[in-house]
Amino acid sequence: MNPTNETHASEAGLLVADVGDAVAADDATTLVSQQLLTDRWATATAEHTTRDAGESGVRLRCYPDLRRPANLAAASADAVPEISAAASQ
Repeated sequence: MNPTNETHASEAGLLVADVGDAVAADDATTLVSQQLLTDRWATATAEHTTRDAGESGVRLRCYPDLRRPANLAAASADAVPEISAAASQ
């Protein structure tokens, strides 16, 4: 894995999650682990896993934002838009 960049966790609530062979030995399990994060928080996800030569298991890195629940977009879409004072006259 590449080193974690300072901007990846520059604010409280930002997280770098390395899902690796300690958690999963195959692609499917690793991607399910990532899905568990995306079900809970807004997450920049990895499209695929990586393998390191000579090492067992697969890995991926994703970036959950603990400040934003995963359903934030759905909640915003269901919200009733505010009517400005000018529009209501």
